[in-house]
Amino acid sequence: MSAPSINPSGVMPWQAMQRRAVQVLAHAGDPVSPCVSVCRMNAQTDLCEGCLRSLDEIAGWSSMCADERRAVWQRIGQRADASQRLAAQRSSA
Repeated sequence: MSAPSINPSGVMPWQAMQRRAVQVLAHAGDPVSPCVSVCRMNAQTDLCEGCLRSLDEIAGWSSMCADERRAVWQRIGQRADASQRLAAQRSSA
């Protein structure tokens, strides 16, 4: 398994997505796309390493209503939280 990539500011992708999810969910209106142009699927999680979405979520984004897009952002936040917990467990082991 390859090591997770770190962006130039030293932030892990899940940290950036965690922050974005909070910001997007705090605003009314149609949520923006989570895409960050790092389109690489993780074979172990079946999620994009850039935006933490599944292939179904990526493919369906353009036809989703605002509520469905918010639900995707909520799942992204949950996935980012889970990644944070896993990283904390690994660093304390």
